[in-house]
This record gives sequence, structure tokens and C-alpha cells, in this order.
Amino acid sequence: MFTVSGKTIQYDRAWTHPDTGVHYPANWLRLTTMAEKQAVGLVEVTQSADQHYDQRFYWGVGNPKDHAQLQEQWVAQVKQTAGSLLAPTDWYVVRQAETGAATPQDVLDRRAEIRQYSNDKEVAIMATADTDELAAYLTSAAFTAWEVLPEPELDDSGEDTIIVSGGIVSGGIV
Repeated sequence: MFTVSGKTIQYDRAWTHPDTGVHYPANWLRLTTMAEKQAVGLVEVTQSADQHYDQRFYWGVGNPKDHAQLQEQWVAQVKQTAGSLLAPTDWYVVRQAETGAATPQDVLDRRAEIRQYSNDKEVAIMATADTDELAAYLTSAAFTAWEVLPEPELDDSGEDTIIVSGGIVSGGIV
């Protein structure tokens, strides 16, 4: 990124020099040397690590988005994810309602688990006090996990074989 007379000039954007009024095309920064940039008064500005921000939660460095709107947005996202995870087994529930055929217990258990994860995530989102706290939760493993993965079962043959969900993988981890 570059600046000239306090104006930020970015790559791939046409710009007008604030002092001279000269118009420059969008590709000008890419096609010129540093000497040519400096000749028209451009100064290169580098961003330090503390100047980076997550655009999902902030408008800029130190400029958080509205906390209440973010909470609403992320609760809706959690509900959508839960719905997506429940959708593949919806047919069991419909079949039971229509024909009385029982839904397997493991399916019912997993559906209850998904709903509980969704509820827990929604409560945690709504319990955040500000955007910083919300961002910290939403980028944590607690938010991204939707299931407790079983511990891998190791066979006792001495080989690198791991049994996962009934399948066997030799020589490594799935």
C-alpha cells in the first residue's frame, strides 16, 4: 500500500494525485518501479502485525463491528449449520411420522447431540459482552467442534494400524 499527501493508494485501483490532479490507471502501481512511484511522491506504507484485523468482526484496526448484529448473524449461522447436519437424517423422522417405523437410537442420539451443540453455541454467542470476546469465542476450537471424535483404537499387532468408525487404515492416521 502507498500514500501520497495523506491519501491511501492501493494496487489495482485507479487514482487521482491529490496535489496535481493527474489521473493514474488501476495498473499503474504494478507497472512502475519504486523510483517512478517515489518521483510522484508516493510513500510505501507497510502494515505491522498489530495492524491486521479479522474482517468478519472489525471494520478496521480498533474499529469493531456492531456486537448485537454480529451476535444475530452468528446465531443464524449456527442454526444453519445445525440444520445442515440434521438434514441427512430427516428422512428417518419423516418415515417414523408417516409409517410408525422406528428411528434408530444412534440417529436419535446424534440428532439430540447436534441440537445440544447448537443450543450451547447460541448461548455462548449471546453471553459475549463485546466484539473482542465474540471474536475470541468464534475462532476457538469450542465453537468449531460439532462432535466429540472417538479415541482411535489401536490394534496390538505392533503395526501402525488405526481402526476408525469400523474402518481400518494401515500405515497412518485417517
